[in-house]
Amino acid sequence: MVIPDVLLAAILSIFLFLALGAALTLIIVNLRKPTDLPLFIAGGLVVLCLLVVVVTPVNVPVIVGLVIAMMGIALAVLGGNPVTRRVLTIATHGRVTDGANGGIMLRAQTGGEPAAVDAPPREVLRGGTTIGYLERLGVAIAIVAGYPEAIAIVVAIKGIGRFSELAAPEARERFIIGTLASLLWACIVGGLVRLAIW
Repeated sequence: MVIPDVLLAAILSIFLFLALGAALTLIIVNLRKPTDLPLFIAGGLVVLCLLVVVVTPVNVPVIVGLVIAMMGIALAVLGGNPVTRRVLTIATHGRVTDGANGGIMLRAQTGGEPAAVDAPPREVLRGGTTIGYLERLGVAIAIVAGYPEAIAIVVAIKGIGRFSELAAPEARERFIIGTLASLLWACIVGGLVRLAIW
C-alpha cells in the first residue's frame, strides 16, 4: 500500500506541529524551573523530528510551513538558553558563578598572578543571555531563509564585540563552549525547519 503524497504531507504536518509544540512547551517549563528531564525530552523530540524530516520525501504545505517555521524559530531561540547553560555546567563542573547581568564572576588578576583572596570579583561577558537570544534568532532565521552564510557574520560580530573580555582562561572557555552549544542548537532546529518547508 502506497500512501499518497497529500496524506503523507498531512501526517508530517500534524506530527511536526505536535512534536515541536511539545518541545517548545517543555523548554518553556525548563526556563521557569530548570531540570534535566524536560530538557532531554525536548532535545529528543527535536532529534526525532529531524530524522523524520530527513527520511520523508514530501514537504509540508506553505501555510502549515509558516506556523512550523515560527514554532521552530521560537524553539531555536528559547531552547538554546537551557541547553547552553546545561552544557556550560557540565564543562565547568558548576564551578563558575553567574553574575547579576548575565555574565560570569571572575577574581581579578594582576601581572599574570592570581590576586589576593580578598580581591572583589568582577563580572565579565555581561549580557551573555541577551546576546545568546539574538545570536540564535539571527542564525535560525538565516538557515530557514536559506542564507547560512550569515552564521559567519553573527560569529564575527560576537567575537569582535567580546575580544577585549577574553583575557582570562575562564572567559575564553565559557565563550567558546557557550557559543558552540548555542549555535549548534540553533542550527539543528533551523535545519529541521528548513528541511520541512523547502
